[in-house]
Amino acid sequence: PKVHELHFMDIQQMEINGIDCIVSRSGYTGEDGFEISLPAEQAVTFASTLMNADEVEWIGLGARDSLRLECGLCLYGHDLDQTTTPVEAGLMWAISPARRHGGAREGGFPGAEVILHQIESQRVTRKRVGLVGVTKVPVREGTELFDEKGNKIGVVTSGTVGPSAEKPIAMAYVRSDWAVIDQTIFAEVRGKRIAMRVVKMPFIPQRYFRG
Repeated sequence: PKVHELHFMDIQQMEINGIDCIVSRSGYTGEDGFEISLPAEQAVTFASTLMNADEVEWIGLGARDSLRLECGLCLYGHDLDQTTTPVEAGLMWAISPARRHGGAREGGFPGAEVILHQIESQRVTRKRVGLVGVTKVPVREGTELFDEKGNKIGVVTSGTVGPSAEKPIAMAYVRSDWAVIDQTIFAEVRGKRIAMRVVKMPFIPQRYFRG
């Protein structure tokens, strides 16, 4: 019952069925959910107990991946890496005001010189965008993107047919001048250029419990 007291991103130690756990009301799907940490030797017993509930089913990482993509959440190694800044990725919330120019604790974090300059100038060469397919053809990670003249302008970092969105969706990094809502760009799939439209993310509304 204690989990009902938690809001999104709250974390608390609690005992569940006699097992000491750390529970957070978070999860990487965009839905209201929980992450539970517990001693490894108790994991099988705990999971088996959960599976005894009629409303619980196993689900794999493929489903986690489609859910997080539909909710516009980045995955490290795909949509983020050591060459990506929060400004390019549209994750400015990750840089608190205290760490920005003029803040109480300005800088002092990895990449601060580059990132603070990008914030100040509002200039980056690429930006993360959401894409929706004009056709029903799925567009996968690594697919190159072009303008109508055939100039390469970006690459897809995550893509699938959204099971909830019911259409092809993708996240990509494109040249900044093409990161414009409703702009049409073209993905090269099996030698053909497939039209896609730049849209605002998330593709499906996030449903975290914020109280």
